[in-house]
Amino acid sequence: MPAPVEVRLQALNSVLQKAKIDYQSLSPMADTGLAHDHVWIHRKGDDWVARLPKQSQMNLAPADNLAYEAACYQRASQGEHTPRLHGILPVSDALPRGALLVDAIEGRLAQLPQDLPRIAEALASLHQLPLPAHPAPLLAPNDPWQAMREEVSHQAEWLEKANLSSAVIARIRAELNALPTSLPDAERCLISFDTHPGNFLITQEGRAVLVDLEKCRYGLPGIDLAHTSLYTSTTWDVNSQAVLSLDEVVAFYQRWQTRMGKSPSAVTLVACRRATWLWSLTWCAKWRAQHLQSTDTEHRGQDWSAELTDAAVIDHVRDRVEHYLSLPIIEHVHSELQCLQAAL
Repeated sequence: MPAPVEVRLQALNSVLQKAKIDYQSLSPMADTGLAHDHVWIHRKGDDWVARLPKQSQMNLAPADNLAYEAACYQRASQGEHTPRLHGILPVSDALPRGALLVDAIEGRLAQLPQDLPRIAEALASLHQLPLPAHPAPLLAPNDPWQAMREEVSHQAEWLEKANLSSAVIARIRAELNALPTSLPDAERCLISFDTHPGNFLITQEGRAVLVDLEKCRYGLPGIDLAHTSLYTSTTWDVNSQAVLSLDEVVAFYQRWQTRMGKSPSAVTLVACRRATWLWSLTWCAKWRAQHLQSTDTEHRGQDWSAELTDAAVIDHVRDRVEHYLSLPIIEHVHSELQCLQAAL
């Protein structure tokens, strides 16, 4: 089971005091995700948020995972649509996976479709950042499309282990076989790789801020565009669910293209959309197979065990996983893909 809130706050308090970080009070935030606990740090100046990993979605050891997440915030914040990093609390007995200290963002959850233009602008600010001479520790494959195909293929090994029907497995594998082996244009940029709408807050000034950064890499921007606007993303978060029309999806892509001033081809964008959808489906199969396992007490890497997260969140994830892995929803997303390429 997750450590009681009081225990987590006491541990964080002791580490903050040891680090001589001044603050007025700590407020635990609602447990809404599978990867982090969050604590609001009230300060005399700008407030911060402590992000305490429950696991590593990059399958890294705790210290490496913390360094990776820190690099995500340091790089992405240059686009001014993500929180800034203020400090790192290292791995310790009190904090077995450490913590990051980032800007606390005052804002409301993004609502679709009305906030899609703001989100498109936020993504463009990220994708326009120059490539660094030394991208490490962030992933930066020479062939980002091949890397994406390999990641999806590796995750697809869980399809046969997730107790799915043979019809669902066959349908997903047919979509996997439809992925092209190469793309006509596959220029790399910094991407989040986790841009579902629930990860955006809208400030009072109307700026979209991407608050959850832990999987950044140098890859294909079409992956972020897809992750924002796919059915499997827009219906994920219980507080901001929406089913977008084809026209709304096209307008979102076009807003991003206008802000960027250049764009990959429609072929590339739709291929990225299919691959991102398949990444989500195969992740669902992986979670379905793994979430009833016992928690990793050695904190080694990925850990999808239900013990780490509030039961209501697990129930929500289970509901979404079953929904997305159903044949009618697979056919629904497939049909949208068929229409999108002609519309872009």
